Amino acid sequence: MAQRINHYKAVVIGTGQGGKPLAIDLGKAGWPTAVVEANFVGGSCINYGCTPTKTMITSARVAYLAKRAAEFGVKIPSVTLDLGKVIERKRSVVESFRNSGREGLESTPNVDLIYGSARFMGPHEVQVVKRDGSSQILTSERIFINTGARPGIPDTPGLKSVPYLDSTSILESTQFPDHLIIMGGGYVGVEFGQMFRRFGSKVTLIQRGKQLLNREDADVAEEVAGIMKEDGIDVQLNSTVKSVEIQPDGKIKLILQNGSGKGIVTGSHLLVAVGRVPNTEELGLDKAGIKTDSRGYIPVNERLETGVPGIFAIGDVKGGPAFTHISYDDFRVLRGNLLENGNASIKDRLVPYTVFMDPQLGRVGLSEEQAREAGFRIRVAKMPMSHVARAIETGETRGFMKVVVDRRNQHILGCAILGIEGGEIMSLIQVAMMGKIPYYIIRDAVFAHPTLAESLNNLFMTMV
Repeated sequence: MAQRINHYKAVVIGTGQGGKPLAIDLGKAGWPTAVVEANFVGGSCINYGCTPTKTMITSARVAYLAKRAAEFGVKIPSVTLDLGKVIERKRSVVESFRNSGREGLESTPNVDLIYGSARFMGPHEVQVVKRDGSSQILTSERIFINTGARPGIPDTPGLKSVPYLDSTSILESTQFPDHLIIMGGGYVGVEFGQMFRRFGSKVTLIQRGKQLLNREDADVAEEVAGIMKEDGIDVQLNSTVKSVEIQPDGKIKLILQNGSGKGIVTGSHLLVAVGRVPNTEELGLDKAGIKTDSRGYIPVNERLETGVPGIFAIGDVKGGPAFTHISYDDFRVLRGNLLENGNASIKDRLVPYTVFMDPQLGRVGLSEEQAREAGFRIRVAKMPMSHVARAIETGETRGFMKVVVDRRNQHILGCAILGIEGGEIMSLIQVAMMGKIPYYIIRDAVFAHPTLAESLNNLFMTMV
């Protein structure tokens, strides 16, 4: 049977935080647009990442605060966890966001939402195999790849023979981990480790490198590790997993290589959180002449163009930074260039992010180490959260604030805010960076008392 051929002005592959709004805006602009989705509308963020994890982390924080109630003069006789209810709440929020995105696409004029798997047949031709097994050919002069990434699984001996979890499957597991072992001390490992510890699991966090969160300054990483240990998490640094096996009693055993030789960790569940890999291998990129790097990501230029004219890549599939807000900004760049005759670029944009541990770690711009390596003459302001009035009042004094300033012009180069609502405080500093406001303007500004923003007055007074 001959495949039906449909021509569009644009084809969008994937409905993540870049692809979905792009398809909607192109449709509203009068472009006949096909958007292809293999699974659920919303991409990783809504379905497997930000939304579900932060919803469950909120449940964990409620449990944490309930257990601390006596510190605030409140008596709660006992705190118990209903993991099924936690997951039910998470599913409800995810489905609400997912359905809203789907309805937005379906109600947009000129947009056809097609569920299926896309594969290039040529530079401007895509075959879609639908869920019912039928297929059709889509042709277009402009194709946008927004297929994202998924958890990467290392080739550790024995790993594939045990029932390990990844950052997606653990969100649906209703079996409570008695002892959760986590391979990986990055953002995912830290967030999940603290969450399940607060739910009541014993947690062991295994990190191959010398510190958790290897992108951060050493003092930030050390403070994060201290918070994890204070919460009762066993943090093992400089530890490589040499092999994994299942024991007769059903427990999972990991053989480690560390500074003191070999070690053994045994637990009920294993979470593998060692990074992500791009969803590119099934796209038939070679048929379109699209090159990938050694890890499978699609390189793009400052305007998000691949090496093939008319084909663009946005979001995680193009490589880092792998954040939802960066994917959405990719959409804004394309919208400006395609629909507004602009000259937008991803060059030199600020990349803020927040690690949703508790307290949060908000980061933007250069770290102290990065600034020194780049040759800046810098000044550094640093203050513990125990010196912040609002943090003391709320009983949230863990962490510190740190800002790096260019000594030449007194502009802020970056910050790390490890403290209560660290992401929100970081965002305030980001606005100052965007406006190129010298640090002393914030130091001398009048903020409402007692707010967390007000702490920036005292922070910048510590400048050295």
